[in-house]
Amino acid sequence: MNQKRRRIHPILRQRSRELRQPQTPAENTLWQHLRNRNLGYKFRRQHPIAQFIVEFYCAELKLCIELDGSQHFEPKQEAYDKARTEYLEELGYSVIRFTNNDVRYNIHAVADEIMKTCERLVEKKA
Repeated sequence: MNQKRRRIHPILRQRSRELRQPQTPAENTLWQHLRNRNLGYKFRRQHPIAQFIVEFYCAELKLCIELDGSQHFEPKQEAYDKARTEYLEELGYSVIRFTNNDVRYNIHAVADEIMKTCERLVEKKA
């Protein structure tokens, strides 16, 4: 499947770079587990896709990982997040979400769930 690579708008690209520093404590904790192929796959931080910036992205598997703080539990934000996830999935990406508290209090379960998702996506590709 030959997909045409879309150009990322320069403002979106700059914004994604700005979001890399400073990281939230949850982003930093998860990044320590994802960086340097610690889970066997290369992940990027604050990666632009279409008109969005996803927090963590594995290009090999087209996997987006999002972290949700307390503001994501408000009805308006939940609806936005759901629509955003559906849009990314329509483009062929897989999206998994964790709360900041999941990362803060149970990082090993989060890392395990990410690995299981990666394995499912590898099997799906084969």
